Amino acid sequence: MTTTASAAQVFDLRTPYLIQGRTTDMRSRTDLLTITMKVYAEGGENAMHCHPYEDHTFIVVEGQATFHLGSDENVRVLDKYEGVMLPKGAFYWFESSGNENLVMIRAGASDGKPASGLATDGVPVGRMTPDGRSIPGDSAENKTVARVERPGPGFGA
Repeated sequence: MTTTASAAQVFDLRTPYLIQGRTTDMRSRTDLLTITMKVYAEGGENAMHCHPYEDHTFIVVEGQATFHLGSDENVRVLDKYEGVMLPKGAFYWFESSGNENLVMIRAGASDGKPASGLATDGVPVGRMTPDGRSIPGDSAENKTVARVERPGPGFGA
């Protein structure tokens, strides 16, 4: 389900495994909260950034993630059933560091207001680099590559 709703929502966590790239598949959304399933193939993803208007968390349900929290030097490795809480404005990046796909649940909460600020480059802020520029999640700068699903059963199948 990808629309905002005011009634109870039921969703599942099943998602395909990948050969290449990453997924960000919305599972449920309200005015304040989003739930997404994220899958990352081997290799690094993301550039250092923050979400200035959203608290969010990542929970590893399969694989391993190496998070860089606040700086490249502050490293935390998260295994299955571990997570990280990122308050709005906390800078981070992470990569898949295990021998299998990294599968995570991402939950994000905001005050429901659209991002009202502008980054230093004049673009509305959803995610921002340490030097104040906006950085779209699906950009080459954010190390996005094409999503290629692995045939066969996926996570939760």
